[in-house]
Amino acid sequence: MSGLLSYSGISTKVRSMKRDLIKTDQFKEIVQFQNVQQVAAYLKQTNEYGKAWQAIDVNDLHRGEIEKLLIKKSFENFFKLYSFSSPVQRGFLDLYAKRYVIRVLKEIMANLFDHRDTKPLDVSEYYEFFRRHSKLDLDKLVNSNSLDEFIGNLRGSEFYDPLYKMQSRGGGLLFDYGMALDLYYFAQLWRIKAKVFHGKELEEMTKIYGQKFDLLNLQFIQRSKKCFNMEPVQIYAMLIPVNYRLKKEEVKALVESSTNEEFKQIFLKTYYGSRYTKTNSSNLEEFYNKVLREILEREARNNPYSVAILYSYLYQKEHECKRLTMAIECVRYGIDPEIAMGYIENN
Repeated sequence: MSGLLSYSGISTKVRSMKRDLIKTDQFKEIVQFQNVQQVAAYLKQTNEYGKAWQAIDVNDLHRGEIEKLLIKKSFENFFKLYSFSSPVQRGFLDLYAKRYVIRVLKEIMANLFDHRDTKPLDVSEYYEFFRRHSKLDLDKLVNSNSLDEFIGNLRGSEFYDPLYKMQSRGGGLLFDYGMALDLYYFAQLWRIKAKVFHGKELEEMTKIYGQKFDLLNLQFIQRSKKCFNMEPVQIYAMLIPVNYRLKKEEVKALVESSTNEEFKQIFLKTYYGSRYTKTNSSNLEEFYNKVLREILEREARNNPYSVAILYSYLYQKEHECKRLTMAIECVRYGIDPEIAMGYIENN
């Protein structure tokens, strides 16, 4: 009864917002368009984007501008949920907000690593979010002229230490700095989850985050060996320090496997390996998306008056933005609609 009383208002709000998410049939329409302007005009007619884009001339919109508008809408929806939330629910949303902050920090770092563009990044769409949910000086960060200056401008914040440690090792790539921020966030989230959640909610979030972190570690181990040829000691240092369904001895065997085939055979014997074969996934990233979406939908359905409904909606909204960006790129480059839908549905 306590869950019903504390979540009745926010549950109603989430159900209303979920109805406006872009559906599969709508994506099928979008990938049929001939150009980006037609996509923008279509989105302008939807409940989700119509009001926000009412005064925008779609003929002047380009891919980058559309992406910013999608991100802005995500932030606006986050604000709506936050305003409807209780102090307990805001504990989770405050944690989730750091994902958005880290996303912007990564975007600024990407601009600094890309020496083709020395102009400061346009972060105007993020000001309101940072004003409400971060104490970082966004102007100071975006006007940094180098990575060293950027990290120095983070001094005194929680994000300084993980980036400074990476910087001190030397030779880091953009991927490494982004991973350092992700590792910090995930480890913090796992460490303090019992302070934010209690009872059934703690059980739910342990299940959701536990499997999420296991699957992210699996992806990282495979990529680090296949794409970056990293040594085991380097891989261990960058894994999320969580073992949920993936045992320590299994992680060790995977990290120290010598070939892709050996990695595959070890993986297939794990808890996730048996599930992987049943999902018809073509790779671990696709498998991760399917499993996490399934967990969140199931938890939100079975426990509609819990924090799972918030996480499920935010996850779906985040993936809607990614899928729309992917759909726009497919339209832009004339990708066959059937192939485009394959990309979108597996994301």
